[in-house]
Amino acid sequence: MKYYIIAGEASGDLHGSNLVKEILKLDPAADIRCWGGELMEEAGAKLIKHYRSLAFMGFIEVIKNLRTILKNLSFCKNDISAFNPDAIILVDYPGFNLRIAKWAKPAGYKVIYYISPQVWAWKENRVKEIKKFVDKMLVILPFEKEFYAKWEYPVEYIGHPLVNVVESFLDQQVKTNNPDKPIVALLPGSRKQEILKKLPVMLRVAADFPGYQFIVAMAPGIEESFYSTILTSYANVSSISGKTYHLLSKSKAALVTSGTATLETALFNVPQIVCYKGSTVSYEIAKRVIRVKYISLVNLIMDKEVVKELIQHHFTARNLEIELKKILFDEKVISTIKRDYALLKVKLAVQENASAKAAASIISFVRKPI
Repeated sequence: MKYYIIAGEASGDLHGSNLVKEILKLDPAADIRCWGGELMEEAGAKLIKHYRSLAFMGFIEVIKNLRTILKNLSFCKNDISAFNPDAIILVDYPGFNLRIAKWAKPAGYKVIYYISPQVWAWKENRVKEIKKFVDKMLVILPFEKEFYAKWEYPVEYIGHPLVNVVESFLDQQVKTNNPDKPIVALLPGSRKQEILKKLPVMLRVAADFPGYQFIVAMAPGIEESFYSTILTSYANVSSISGKTYHLLSKSKAALVTSGTATLETALFNVPQIVCYKGSTVSYEIAKRVIRVKYISLVNLIMDKEVVKELIQHHFTARNLEIELKKILFDEKVISTIKRDYALLKVKLAVQENASAKAAASIISFVRKPI
């Protein structure tokens, strides 16, 4: 069977890579082309376009890069037509992927969505497009099944793949000595524009905690020189590349950009502060259209404030310092967070490996006649 998978971000590359591995276990002769990153390529897919060239964040940034986005869409459609896959698998990344679905379904392709767009947060009307152009939706958040039921659109809940990914990592970890100084992990995001907005604020806090080492998790595909110019002059700050999970497994606390990393940090049982800052225009637009109470997956899934969110003008060095002291030194705060993390994991876990369950469901669906 031939599969065409489109992932437009680092998290999509991670989940897509595990999906590719599981598809190849069940269908060793599978021919898989993808948009994604090194992880999907290493898993066995032929990489056509790297997510680095697709990563535009915020309303203004998208408008400024509209010509590039349209060229990518045209290239993608032509590449799919030439490859003629048995199924197109879309991984999150809705601005691009829903446009592909809108073209692919009428063109006669089976369209599967793995990891739902966050239509429950904003643009709820997109569900109408999903119902029309997506043949099968696999969701990874427990509340998404209920959300889609409201729209009379049946979806399949497979559990969150990160639970298995983190558990597998921890199972393989060799116990090592504790570091000389306790670690605070800094996860400022995967795109240059978001890193430039968040990392300098995170770094200003480091000087107030000389007894701790602050370590920046560098994003895959971003050159080390980009970080070194920002990290200059911070004595207790260093960086690592390709070892984010190792870093989280050793960390006492973390400052984390909103997104998948907030959930990963929680699964490692690390108290965290969630940080977000966008351009003023993008933030003002988002504030008016987003319908959810929280921006972090941890709080959204638990439907309460488990971890502190510092958003836009609240994201300052002073506020970070205040909140970091709480998650480093206040035992009551720390124990409450970790208790909620345990409940979160129960909500997300399923008996079967989520990626394996997704692969089995996809293959079964593709082999079924229309």
